[in-house]
Amino acid sequence: MEKESKLRILTKGIIRENPTLVLLLGTCPFLATSTSALNGAGMGLSAMAVLVCSNIVISLLKNIIPDKVRIPCYIVVIAGFVTVVQFLLQAYLPDLNASLGLYIPLIVVNCIILGRAEMFASKNSVIDSALDGIGMGLGFTLALFVMGAIREFLGSGTVLGMEVTTDLITPMSIFILAPGGFFVFGILTAIVNKITGGKMNREFSCSGCPGDPETIRAAEEEAKKIEAAKAEAKKKAEEKLRSAADNVSADQAAAAAADTQTADTQTAEGGDK
Repeated sequence: MEKESKLRILTKGIIRENPTLVLLLGTCPFLATSTSALNGAGMGLSAMAVLVCSNIVISLLKNIIPDKVRIPCYIVVIAGFVTVVQFLLQAYLPDLNASLGLYIPLIVVNCIILGRAEMFASKNSVIDSALDGIGMGLGFTLALFVMGAIREFLGSGTVLGMEVTTDLITPMSIFILAPGGFFVFGILTAIVNKITGGKMNREFSCSGCPGDPETIRAAEEEAKKIEAAKAEAKKKAEEKLRSAADNVSADQAAAAAADTQTADTQTAEGGDK
């Protein structure tokens, strides 16, 4: 992996590699919690706090966590910070916690956080991992806030709960619903892709995911190699068994011939007597 400047690590997640609008990760909470600007900002900041803290801890433990159990360990670390964030929201922002509901605990399985832990924090220093978490978190928060502000403005005529539309437009409640969310999401994605030139960072895209065609093809080839190795091993084992059986038969025949010769010799000696 090429060494990146700290400024680039910090800023790449805002626009050029925005986790939601460019990499298309975390779209479920993005669509569900962006019905208002306040909800969007609350969700984004909560996810950013978990992302930064988990990136730091995972970077510190990257040489200790066994490779075979790294994903479960990452999830345990993320779940711990999600629990802390949820308790803080319940204590100090109960209304926001009630609005976000189930989507706060679901941060545990947010693919943005787990993806950055796997692709960046586990391979880089603590400082770089913290900067990456801040940058990706800011990008996610900014996208959620803009999405929520647009949907709130078009759907209810308010922004952050304040009336802004008098006679300008008639609120359209469809933008608060799922169809309006998908519509605004598509428009924002198109705008950001136009700005970035439609170039996606392949290092943190769907490459390597279970459903990726390249991953499926590689898995099929690996399965074929395993089957061929098994067939070859079976063939060699059968040849060894056949060779052993032939050796046993030869030994038995030699022993039988020796017994026959011994018996003939004893018979001849008895006749001479």
